[in-house]
Amino acid sequence: MARWRTRSRAAGCGAGREGRGTVRTVRDVRDTRAGRTAKTKDEAPDLPGVWSAYGVLLQHLRKRAGLNQQQLGDAIGYSLEQVASVEQGRRPAKAAFTTAAERVLKAGGVLDVLQDEVDRAKLPRFFRNFALIEAEVVSRFSYDPLLVPGLLQTEGYARAVFAGHCPPLSEEIIDRHTEARLSRQKLLARVPMAELSFIVSEEALRNPVADAEIMRGQWQRLLEVGALRNVEVQVMPASTGFHSGLNGPFLVLETNEHQQIGYVESQEVGCVVRDPAEVSAFGLRYGKLRSQALNAAESARLIEQLVGET
Repeated sequence: MARWRTRSRAAGCGAGREGRGTVRTVRDVRDTRAGRTAKTKDEAPDLPGVWSAYGVLLQHLRKRAGLNQQQLGDAIGYSLEQVASVEQGRRPAKAAFTTAAERVLKAGGVLDVLQDEVDRAKLPRFFRNFALIEAEVVSRFSYDPLLVPGLLQTEGYARAVFAGHCPPLSEEIIDRHTEARLSRQKLLARVPMAELSFIVSEEALRNPVADAEIMRGQWQRLLEVGALRNVEVQVMPASTGFHSGLNGPFLVLETNEHQQIGYVESQEVGCVVRDPAEVSAFGLRYGKLRSQALNAAESARLIEQLVGET
């Protein structure tokens, strides 16, 4: 599986989008002369190290408690195969698994502290570094012209997006990416709260990514999130004409160290932008877009209309 290294825009990173991920760069060339050859389908998958670390710790706690894998599985409601897969690092633990294992093994929170890292490792490889930045932001402003932004997606909508991936993803990978996307949404209710602004194009909202029931649930989700004190959802109406967002999606973030950065992503190529002049331009464009989009109340009324039409 290819490795990716995050590069700044100054280093020549290409543009990109937040629909399915967020941080990536140039593919490492595997040098056969150095003994590194391309993986074949028969080779073991390159699984995240944190899954193995979690598994080793789980096995230690289980043995300390005097349980075998079957007994632990019975106690927490999982099969022998599932427990074995987690211990071997072949399958990531879900939050419910960790909660149950913590209780049965009296782990004192040592498994729970790894859960965020386990979840983050479910994300597409190129997006993981950006997810670390995103989790700690003071503010996050995004413009999305093509899809409902990942932080606002319902499970059904997210699953439909990943199911449409080309080349096709396995059901297991779709499950992992969906779980990881939903886990990122902790940012919406994180304490201390982050200031979050989303501008979504009307075309993105009307695009039937999934069936009518899922789309209705997605629009209702936007209304619910838009009512939060720290979240603003605005719709860019299709009738606006030319505006500065037509050249693609982008994000403007402020880190917990009060550093302003930008982010762009497209076709699973993401780029963190740190150059102050370029980030300043992102901020100016976003301010212009906010003035051109419907305000929060008008946007909510438009989304309510969409719900009523289905």
